[in-house]
Amino acid sequence: MHVQFTTVAQGLWQVRYRTERICFEGVRAESPTVHTGGGKIESGNYRMSQGHIPGISQAAEGEHPPPGEDRIREELSRVLASHEFRSSKRSQDFLRYVVENTLRGHADLLKERTIGIEVFGRSTSYDPSDDATVRVKAGEVRKRLGLYYSSEGAHNPLRIELPSGTYVPEFRAVDAAAVVEPGAVAPATDHATRTVLQPVQTLPHTGRWAAAGVVALAAVALLVWGLMQHPRTPLDEFWAPVLKGSSPALVCAAFVPVWNLDRDPGAQGPLRAEDFVALTDQFVGGGDLIATSRLTAMLTRLGRPFRVRVGNDVSFADFRSGPAILVGYSYTRWKEISDQLRYFIDGSRRPVGITDNGKPTEWALPNLPRDRRTSEDYAIVSRVFHPYTHAMLVEIAGITQYGTDAASDLVTNPDLMAEALRGARPGWQTQNLQLVLHVKVISGAPSSPKVVARYFW
Repeated sequence: MHVQFTTVAQGLWQVRYRTERICFEGVRAESPTVHTGGGKIESGNYRMSQGHIPGISQAAEGEHPPPGEDRIREELSRVLASHEFRSSKRSQDFLRYVVENTLRGHADLLKERTIGIEVFGRSTSYDPSDDATVRVKAGEVRKRLGLYYSSEGAHNPLRIELPSGTYVPEFRAVDAAAVVEPGAVAPATDHATRTVLQPVQTLPHTGRWAAAGVVALAAVALLVWGLMQHPRTPLDEFWAPVLKGSSPALVCAAFVPVWNLDRDPGAQGPLRAEDFVALTDQFVGGGDLIATSRLTAMLTRLGRPFRVRVGNDVSFADFRSGPAILVGYSYTRWKEISDQLRYFIDGSRRPVGITDNGKPTEWALPNLPRDRRTSEDYAIVSRVFHPYTHAMLVEIAGITQYGTDAASDLVTNPDLMAEALRGARPGWQTQNLQLVLHVKVISGAPSSPKVVARYFW
């Protein structure tokens, strides 16, 4: 294992692991190299003992040692147990896999295809160019790490980072000594990291207004700079027309009809129709539930008010009071609204599929099993200012629950939305739109959706 430590600032280490295996007396050994500031220390070859990362003991005199494997694994446990990662098992699996392989000296194996097979259960014929799951998940993990270290993990002594363009994580140890108390003078270091803080002096009364003005101007400058550093993403632009104003968004999920076998266990003879009882107002589909959870989590992060309505607890008049988001089966339940759009999921015909202005298309499931456990699905995402409700309406639905699940992932994931709208015609941000999605289902889980049609008007 080739371990590289780069001093970022006083009391901080940037740790990078690269695999450079060599043979030494028939036993795998490592050749550690430690970079500190402008210096470089190389040690000879030796066997790596359990729980020890080569090079840690090679820190320059006066420097705090970089993190060891135990500390990194402790930090990994904290991250995986955090709010940002508890809600996504696939993000947990991804981060655990790349960290553990890096610590074991297998960073060279962290390739997109390998991760797709080992973490996401793709087949050995998996082609990353046809399925962006790994790239998208890496972007999501980077975002979750950023959220974690900006809130719950802000004061952690160690940070796990996943730089853009690589699947090899980096580990950064934050030295508490780097935090300088107000009024103190930071110790002088080399030119690159020297920072001198002058003690605060009392200002004359006449100079305080000038100082306040300088502070205000600096605050405005920082705000403008922050806005420039965080431009609006396609995901922001997709939701902007829907979430403008102060009216709460209405998130609607419908009850799915379920038939329950209600028959005496000792009864003989074939089953009859009257042996089944319709449970019409008790169950919500799994994909609808996941989608509703993602949407409400996103609205919460954005600080937007919302109301969740389930089943019959919603009327057409409710759609007139503000923006509405129809999820999954609700799309079919309110078909008098949906079937006027160009693309529509028509469950009344066989095979079940998506129609284009009422005509059947190739986006259908001719071999859909009776238990609806399909290997692929199609979904529609619509965002329209609807003439019937005179309000913004978003519809997210798949032919089955898998499509609804994947479609909700797209409308809450910045990377997926950016890919879906790449190359869209100018002005789409203020237009009505529909996206038709194709989803592969692998081992009961939907992959990242692929856009097969777009329509703007």
